[in-house]
Amino acid sequence: MKGYLFTFIMLLSLFSCVPKDSGKISLLNASAFEKEVNGKLVSLYTIDSGNGLVVQVTNLGLRVVSIWTADKDGEYADVAVGYENIDRYLNNEGERFLGSIVGRYANRISKGRFMIDSVQYQLPLNNNGQTLHGGLKGLDMRVWNVDRISDKSIDFSYVSPDNEEGFPGTLNIKVRYSVTSENEFKIIYEATTDKPTVVNLSNHAFFNLKGESGGTITDHILTINADSITLVDSLLIPTGEIVSVDGTPFDFRNPVVIGSRINMEDEQLRNGLGYDHNWVLKRTEAKVRLIASLYEPQSGRLMEVYTDQPGLQFYSGNFFNGEVKGKYGETIKYREALALETQKFPDSPNHVNFPSTYLSPEEKYTHTCIYKFSVKK
Repeated sequence: MKGYLFTFIMLLSLFSCVPKDSGKISLLNASAFEKEVNGKLVSLYTIDSGNGLVVQVTNLGLRVVSIWTADKDGEYADVAVGYENIDRYLNNEGERFLGSIVGRYANRISKGRFMIDSVQYQLPLNNNGQTLHGGLKGLDMRVWNVDRISDKSIDFSYVSPDNEEGFPGTLNIKVRYSVTSENEFKIIYEATTDKPTVVNLSNHAFFNLKGESGGTITDHILTINADSITLVDSLLIPTGEIVSVDGTPFDFRNPVVIGSRINMEDEQLRNGLGYDHNWVLKRTEAKVRLIASLYEPQSGRLMEVYTDQPGLQFYSGNFFNGEVKGKYGETIKYREALALETQKFPDSPNHVNFPSTYLSPEEKYTHTCIYKFSVKK
């Protein structure tokens, strides 16, 4: 297995990076990601749909580093925000969760506390007195095992020991990244535990369908198949209320230009400094169903999001400030990338009316997320 991976890595290193606006796919060098971290090998891996979608990821936090897809004229751009080498992820001066898996609990847990079977657990606090995306050293900073790799898929695994970041139970996690001939980037999560725990995994890829550093995302057109959101306080912790999107800036049931209402006078927009909220998705008979779409008119690129999860966190890049450069040497400015994270609800362990994130030793956690890329002419 090691010999196969070495050969694969060497083949990838033959590709050199060319300017992102060349209209051609230019893979990053795997050699820029080869490093031993905590005694485990980190590298860069490429999967190719064979039909115009190429994705590069690293096993440090399962970070999505680049996603190449064509526009309506057949010109390619990298629509994912990332860095050009592993050291920049290890010594990150910008967005910590750039392209990574997040967990063991994606999103926020109020004051880092929750109860299981009358036992209170306390997690590290890493965001305004709350726990965000798994704590001080969550799954985003762990080196994952690469169990199997082909031209279209990679299987990763990680064993999170009991009490890692304060979470009970040894959690065995498996994640498959794959691409299909329909230009879908598919993420499948599975997890089992040896004692009762809470689990909520997601991926924090950042997108700009014009290409990384291609300008604002506020001109993208978004649709979300949801009738309601979970209200949050000024620290972005859910109040427990689920409210209708009717007559609010959060109604994306029909296509809406993101920037058309993002600066309206609205308490929830003030709390999030824009959009940084959980949408309560409509449920249908189809377990995995279309729940959102993102369209960029200039390029014609369309990204559809499918999942079996009950929630979608839409974050409009409100904290990018232009101080950190992306992988092509250009700064990532305010609202120049967005995230659409499929997951259960934030702070669910503390709200009985939210979908449960409880996992027992007799159960298996599963989660499917698909980002499908196409064009509209």
